[in-house]
Parts: sequence; structure tokens; C-alpha cells
Amino acid sequence: MKAIIVTDESAGIAGMKLMERPEPQPAINDVIVQVYATSMTGDELSWPSTWTDRAGHDRSFSIPGHELAGVVTALGYGTTGLSVGQRVFGLTDWHRDGTLAEYVAVEARNLAPLPADVDFTVGAALVMPGLTAWQGLFDHGHLRAGQTVLVHGAAGIVGSMATQLARAAGAYVIGTGRGDGRQAALDFGAHEYVDLENEKLQDVKEVDLVFDVFGGDIVSQSARLIRPGGMLVTIAGPTEARPANGSAIDFVVEAIPNQLSEVVQRFREGRLKTHIGNISSFDDAIAAFNSPNRVKGKKIISIRS
Repeated sequence: MKAIIVTDESAGIAGMKLMERPEPQPAINDVIVQVYATSMTGDELSWPSTWTDRAGHDRSFSIPGHELAGVVTALGYGTTGLSVGQRVFGLTDWHRDGTLAEYVAVEARNLAPLPADVDFTVGAALVMPGLTAWQGLFDHGHLRAGQTVLVHGAAGIVGSMATQLARAAGAYVIGTGRGDGRQAALDFGAHEYVDLENEKLQDVKEVDLVFDVFGGDIVSQSARLIRPGGMLVTIAGPTEARPANGSAIDFVVEAIPNQLSEVVQRFREGRLKTHIGNISSFDDAIAAFNSPNRVKGKKIISIRS
């Protein structure tokens, strides 16, 4: 099968190569998925799990990418809940070869059925942003109707999803980001917007929840805006920033099928929009990831049409 591989951590995305690799074989409770659409998180080549397995052994010829939509072609021993020929989407294990390939082996528990009326490119685009936003807001942030949430990067890939979900949950949403993201954030559902390049974050009134994607000084400033009992949730890694009378948590997204099903159902009902920047063919994938041009939205790779 064709797959994009990386062999040199220092080379980063520039070190990607399209090569022939052996097709994966399903382990116990695995399925083999023929990948139709996928993507890659921008910084995953810096993750230790891209370069080692769970035992700490080196993984040369690592295949990156973890978000996918495709069709089940084989079942491992003991696998239940899915069937050959079924359309699925989901998130693969961080420590295993990923989805920038024609086929991938993935644990069945990491996948959810993809409805027939949802395009594979849409399915792939919903996975990481949808799960991250859902878990940050509801599992970790415990967001409730009537609360005020500050969503950083509200016009971005994950932030736009968090903005939509928070608004739908009955929260008052304050978005932040670059100046040129204002209208997009408002279109995604933010009630107001803070241009971090030209406006002061300190002028924001107290909020119940901060959903952070930036880290650094922004998250430190944000901690001071949280009212007593509030929560700071970040996906930017561990932080020393803490609300004076609240809580803080950083988390890594998990594959939870019922959440994927909830997200895709909202898309089908028109209550949730994806944020796709461009769609490239598999042969053009490396050029797309290496492009110096800033793309607003998620880069999707169409492996098979």
C-alpha cells in the first residue's frame, strides 16, 4: 500500500516521504480500515508517541496522522460491534502507525459508524476538533447553560467547534484570536470577540470557563479572568497558570465513539459546521502539509474518492 512515512524527527514535515509499505494486519479487537479521508495535527511530529511505541521502543518509518474516515475491510480476532463494509470514522492510537496510508489497523473501540449521508472528508474533519471541543467543554469544563465561556482561537479549527458547541449549550461565548478572525468567529456563534493583536484581554469581564488552545502568556492572563469556582481548560500542555479560586486542567483528547456520534448527528441536523480549509489528493498531501501559505481551516487529505 502507499503511505506517507517519517524517519527523521529533526526534519519535521519536510522529511515526509510517500512510499510503499506492507499492509497492516489486525490484532485482537482491531479492524482494518481502508482510509478514504484523513488529516494530521500540525505539531504531531513533535510528539514522543510518533517516534516510540508504548514500550518506549523506536518506531522508524512511522506513519503519521490519526483522524480518519473510511470503510472496514477486515476484522481481528474477537472484534465485535463493527462489520466488514461498514463506513466508520474515528481516532487511532497515538503510539501506532497512523492514517496517512491507504489502510490502517485501529482498535474497534476507537471508531464510530459514519452515516451514509455524510461525506468521508466531512467525517475526517469532525473527528479531532469535535472530540477536543466536546471533552474540553463538557467532560473537563463542566459547562452549563447560562455560563460565560472564553474560547481562544474561536475562528480556528478547534476553537470554532468549541464556539458552536458552547453556544448550542446555552452559554454566552466570548471568542478571541487574530483581528482577521473576528467575522468568522461571530459566524460560528461567538457573541463577542477580542482581537488579541489590538485589544486587551484584561478588559474582559469575569467568565466561568476558559477554553484555551494557545498556552503561554495568554493562558496566564486568562486565569485571572475566571470567577470563583470557575475552570481553565487547555490543550496546550501543562500550565502553572491557576485561577485564584478555581481549577485548571490540561488534557489529551480521547477517542469516544458516542461523542463522535453526537457530533456527526449535529452536523447532519445543520447545528454544527466543519471548518475545512482545503482538500488535497494523496499524491499532493506532502506538498499541502509543507505549503508556506497559511490556510484557514483544516487540511484534509482525500486518500480515495
